[in-house]
Amino acid sequence: MELFLLHYPFTCLFVVFLVLYQVKPAFRFFCKMTFYKLWFFTISIGVVILSVPRGRNVENATAEGCNPVSRATLSADDDLSCPRCPLAALMEILPHRCVPIAKREILYMGTFGLACWLVGTIFIDRKDREGSINTLTEVARSLHKDNLRVLIFPEGTRNHGGSMLPFKRGAFQLAVKAQVPIIPVVFSSYNSFYNQKEKRFTPGKLIIQVLPEVETLGLGPDDVPKLTEQVRDSMLTTYQGISGMTNGASHQ
Repeated sequence: MELFLLHYPFTCLFVVFLVLYQVKPAFRFFCKMTFYKLWFFTISIGVVILSVPRGRNVENATAEGCNPVSRATLSADDDLSCPRCPLAALMEILPHRCVPIAKREILYMGTFGLACWLVGTIFIDRKDREGSINTLTEVARSLHKDNLRVLIFPEGTRNHGGSMLPFKRGAFQLAVKAQVPIIPVVFSSYNSFYNQKEKRFTPGKLIIQVLPEVETLGLGPDDVPKLTEQVRDSMLTTYQGISGMTNGASHQ
């Protein structure tokens, strides 16, 4: 009898949890996001443990199956700081010795920030324009000296809309300064299975398409605005095309 009374409150809580999970989309979304973030930070702990012996090193980010490409600036239409960003999928296509550029705030996100630092992520303080320019100048030198590739999210911030925000020119100024090609990478829309406003987080299909590289040899600072719009237009056209494919599949 005493054992039954002891377990009774926990049984009631478990039943309440199951009921709320089934009937309350907001509660279900909260549970899934909590689990996702815990999983993400747990993986980060593993990265930290494996990376500490070598210290901060771009080789810590090496993933099997990545195809090496020449020195390049990769431009992707998403935001590294956002938990919905499909980083696991992105790791499958990143070339060897490729490091992302991210906002400095990520550095202070616990084990995730430490893991990013250990794999060589380049942090930029968006409030310090002069410091950001100096950082990009150093990165331009490192592309050749250290044989690096750089991953940049040109929208510069989270985008919850159904299109693309205007691109920041930093990625394109970097590519022109270093005279390296740009390789656009486009993610299809994930609105059909992830929507924070509507509290939706379900299994879904995501397409990642890598576009032909865009050469910057011979281009100068005056060519950056046109180059930025050219790349954005091609990425937007691709985004609309592959998003239509996934949205159509999700409604079948």
